[in-house]
Amino acid sequence: MCLAIPGKILNIINDDPLMRTGRVSFGGTVKEVNLAYVPEAGVDDYVIVHAGFAISTLDEKEAAQVFEYLRQIEELGRNEGEGD
Repeated sequence: MCLAIPGKILNIINDDPLMRTGRVSFGGTVKEVNLAYVPEAGVDDYVIVHAGFAISTLDEKEAAQVFEYLRQIEELGRNEGEGD
């Protein structure tokens, strides 16, 4: 299964349209991400990232909802492990 994760753009490193990259924070973990597919995205915007590429933008409310879903999934996994 593949999963795309939301992250917040901290800064743009390379603004060349074909090689556009930026530093993106995923809840504290920061990675360099290719931003070529989201030319409209800027600093402080949220993007959905899959395999090192930002593939779409989303607003802060949507990003918060995804983070909440991921937290719930993690909690369920921990609870299932307690019964083993």
